[in-house]
Amino acid sequence: MLSPLNLPRRYLVGFDPRDLSHHFTDVLIIGGGVAGLRAALGIGEPHRVLVVTKEEVRESNSMYAQGGIAGVLDPEDHFEDHIADTLAAGKGLCDPEVVTQVVREAPRRISELIGWGTHFDEVNGQVALTREGGHSHARIVHALGDATGREVMRAVIHQTRDRRNIRIWQNSFTIDLLTHEGRCRGAVVWDKRRGPSLIWARAVLLATGGAGQLYRETTNPPIATGDGHALAYRAGAELRDMEFMQFHPTVLYIAGSTRYLLTEALRGEGAYLRDRGGHRFMPDYHPLAELAPRDDVSRAITEQMAKTRHPSVYLDLSHLDAAYIRQRFPSIDRLCRGFDLDMTRDPIPVRPGAHYMIGGVTIGPDARTTLPGLWAAGEVSSSGLHGANRLASNSLLEGLVHGARAAESITRVLEAEGPHRLEVPPIEAEPSNGNHEPLDLADIRDSLRALMWRSVGITRDAQGLAEAADQVDFWCRYVLGHTFHDPAGWIMQNMLIVAQLMIAGAIAREESRGVHTRRDFPNPDPSWARHISMQCPPLAIEPTHAPRQALAP
Repeated sequence: MLSPLNLPRRYLVGFDPRDLSHHFTDVLIIGGGVAGLRAALGIGEPHRVLVVTKEEVRESNSMYAQGGIAGVLDPEDHFEDHIADTLAAGKGLCDPEVVTQVVREAPRRISELIGWGTHFDEVNGQVALTREGGHSHARIVHALGDATGREVMRAVIHQTRDRRNIRIWQNSFTIDLLTHEGRCRGAVVWDKRRGPSLIWARAVLLATGGAGQLYRETTNPPIATGDGHALAYRAGAELRDMEFMQFHPTVLYIAGSTRYLLTEALRGEGAYLRDRGGHRFMPDYHPLAELAPRDDVSRAITEQMAKTRHPSVYLDLSHLDAAYIRQRFPSIDRLCRGFDLDMTRDPIPVRPGAHYMIGGVTIGPDARTTLPGLWAAGEVSSSGLHGANRLASNSLLEGLVHGARAAESITRVLEAEGPHRLEVPPIEAEPSNGNHEPLDLADIRDSLRALMWRSVGITRDAQGLAEAADQVDFWCRYVLGHTFHDPAGWIMQNMLIVAQLMIAGAIAREESRGVHTRRDFPNPDPSWARHISMQCPPLAIEPTHAPRQALAP
């Protein structure tokens, strides 16, 4: 049992229900990525659905997904192979039953997207398939060459806007989940036009995405600040495996520029990784070379950068057909040209960056969390699919599958309850009496992201983690007790809470497994083939030998 996290109060803001506007819906979905919108599409009339998005609905990690969606569509491929690849990547922490269910459902979900108007790339009239790291077969469907997420979200958003029972609030920040008598009842939501509002719902789905912005180097857009993880924790839902952040091996590294993801499909099509001296180093580290799982490639790049004392390595595509590469990866081609680089000829500087949050809110096969009334899907959740390392292109798939399952589960609950009149429970939050002095949030945020990259990044050790814990605890003592009145402050508070959880998990796991690498414990330990669960209240962090299935009745 580790020391509990010190949260000064249940809600980030004080509120009196008599002073706020109230809104009522059957289902509240927080987040507008592929998981949230797929869930919304699965809940039919007469049930009312309200989707709340932090920014515009098209702004999500799903929108920026380049690679594609993994699924067994080739007759030469088999479900058993996709399952085996996923289990191997997960390094002993996947739930085999969940993996089997998701993999077998993949062709159905891909077909569903096609039925909704998604245009996947084709070859000779058939959906084109490519291979990525960790996969034993070419099974990745893709769109617009290297902009699969954009095309999938275009089709899904179009479908959502055609449904009469679905409303979307854009640019609305969810401050906290409302809970009463051990059940989630809705959320406190803020936007510039309405100010704070209370949204009451019979069912709430968290689909808020990831937390890559906790790191200085990341592929994630600015919205990925771990808000859903933090508000679920404050509400008392169980989280697990928060030490597992996946780092994508190949992020375009141009000093002073925004970091851009360079899809794994580049290596799937035959790109090499070379160091500053031109040496192709991946065969030195793994028998699958550039097609090794992401955690192995990221560690190899980090080690090679250290050996060569250079801030990057280089992707080499010069040996591949130039016309095909430009046609296959048009977005990356345009991006590189913007930096006066020819991707078919010039070495492209890359280094790893925080990419996908594997840890999250614990859910069962039907996407229920441990908090009654609350479901979760997508990157904010921990479903048992990814284990200690996510297999490439399994993320959009997970969002689609568990979004659909959440919709089915929520619909069953609503129909079992029958016509139901929402009542306002006596929830009230006392205003904070903490510090009201202005804070330089940009400075705190930059410092946190640098600290997380330095001490809780690809490689970790006890000393660095302890120093990170002390520093984050210090920031928390004055930031968490502060009263803020807009999203910038609430986001900072959420980021600090999630950082605490990630550091606590990394300290507890005294081994190296998947994306979690400890220099002081360099090997996997069979006794640590288990999850680390965290819950508040009661404020507790404890190892559990199997995924918990303590789900809402």
